[in-house]
Amino acid sequence: MSKSSGVIADRSEAEAFFKANPDVDAIEMIYTDMGGVPRGKRLRQHEVMAVYDSGRMFPGSITVVDITGQDTVETGLVWEDGDADRSMKPIPGTLVRTPWGGDGAAQFLVDFYELDGTPHDLDPRHVLGRVIDRFTADALTPVLAVELEFYLVDPRRARDGGIRPARPGYSRSAPRNVEVYGLRELEDFRPFFDALYTATDVQGLPLESAISEFAPGQFELTLRHKPDALRAADDAIMYKRLVKAIAQQHGLEATFMAKPFADQAGSGMHIHVSVNDAGGTNIFASEDPEGTDALRHAIGGMIGSVGDAFAIFAPHANSYRRFKANSYAPVAPTWGVNNRTVSFRIPAGPPPSRHVEHRACGADANPYLAVAAVLAGMHHGMTTRTDPGAAVVGNGYDRDNSGDDKPPSNWFAAVDRFHDSALMRDYLGDRFVDMFSIVKRVEQDNYFSVVPALDYDWYLRNA
Repeated sequence: MSKSSGVIADRSEAEAFFKANPDVDAIEMIYTDMGGVPRGKRLRQHEVMAVYDSGRMFPGSITVVDITGQDTVETGLVWEDGDADRSMKPIPGTLVRTPWGGDGAAQFLVDFYELDGTPHDLDPRHVLGRVIDRFTADALTPVLAVELEFYLVDPRRARDGGIRPARPGYSRSAPRNVEVYGLRELEDFRPFFDALYTATDVQGLPLESAISEFAPGQFELTLRHKPDALRAADDAIMYKRLVKAIAQQHGLEATFMAKPFADQAGSGMHIHVSVNDAGGTNIFASEDPEGTDALRHAIGGMIGSVGDAFAIFAPHANSYRRFKANSYAPVAPTWGVNNRTVSFRIPAGPPPSRHVEHRACGADANPYLAVAAVLAGMHHGMTTRTDPGAAVVGNGYDRDNSGDDKPPSNWFAAVDRFHDSALMRDYLGDRFVDMFSIVKRVEQDNYFSVVPALDYDWYLRNA
């Protein structure tokens, strides 16, 4: 049982919310599945109070649906137990209004529990909680923030079925130039960003700066660091849902796909982590730009585990299109100081801010699972005092990437390596690793059962 994630919101939280918001009577109960997709129910106010009292029953098969929402019967967790109910219970601090939903709308997040009150071992949030428990046992606290890149695209498909960058409301055409860090690009979509910041303020999400990224219609906004990794991951989950909802409200589509455009930059999930001791002091803090021994050991652990966890960091077929040299998507398990060509970057800054940025993960990953895998590698490295080797200076894409620590280059190899990883099984749990692997292998079979148009273009006449 996870001590970190097994905290259930008290009824008094809901009572205080509805006292302050008596008009709210359309509330979405949100569970985040393995794929990072929000699923759940829409409830009335009196039903919400019942959830805070005793939970809400929901079919256990929701823990093993695939990315399209289909049951994965191959797991043996659907018909074999009659698709029996388990209990969803509210996560503290997540009952908030949803401004895009109209008057009287709100939402709250839930965890999944067995009927005896045990946290469900396939719930991604509980998986993260078990990893955090390892730090807690050592009197350590991860301090964490998640950065997510995304694209705003036209919700209408092109005639060939493809997608196009969104165009500003006053323009007849989509932007074509990259214009990285361009302020005009932010101004072009100001109504969207104004509504986004307003909504995050309503929900209490610590959203900060926004930048235009390395492709037309691509943006990144930052969430503030928190000494509560579970809550930081909750923030990322709520933020992704909010971005998509506000975009839809403004006639746009927001996507966190890893590689929506073949000729443009992919979208990453950058996870910034430091670790505090029992007194609240950052154990990575040092005048040395490379940090302390603890920081280097944490990086050594991430280098040693990145390949084992790649099925988490790059969970879909599309994920692997992102990894190309000179693309700001790292292709080797490298580390360095103030260097964006490596997988694990120590950003420049004053000694108290010393931390590591994990850059290998795609924006399409489940934040709970991505953070769990990052922290698992860090904890293992700190525990075993793993040497990360020499820091990369200069272009990390020039580094030889043929060693045993090379991440898998394709979806099938990544899932196989994840399934066979003793480290992932130790930290994430045997049953979770088995079930996640089955879900992904079924997705692989379904994805590659479709014959794409490119097959006809290449092979119909010439094969």
